[in-house]
Amino acid sequence: MKAVFITGGKQYYVSEGDEIYVEKLDVKDGDKIDFTEVLAVGEKTGTPYVSGAKVTCEVVKTGKQKKIIVFKFKAKKKYRRKQGHRQPYTKLIVKKIVG
Repeated sequence: MKAVFITGGKQYYVSEGDEIYVEKLDVKDGDKIDFTEVLAVGEKTGTPYVSGAKVTCEVVKTGKQKKIIVFKFKAKKKYRRKQGHRQPYTKLIVKKIVG
């Protein structure tokens, strides 16, 4: 069964057993978390959410992605800025979809 749910302002299309990376959540490794903002389950779509549906996930780990370099400059103006950024994430495994 497939489902679409929302977390961190993004929508994720998942099925049972999928590993996904989402915006950092305030949970510990090994915990289980339920997402109730489910937009669609199988052929059912909600208005805006499917009532009684939930996606249960297990937290594998939290961490930071690889560093990206943000470099800005303006030609002929002696303006340069270099900045690094590492986005935090939470890795989840989808255990169960109830709909």
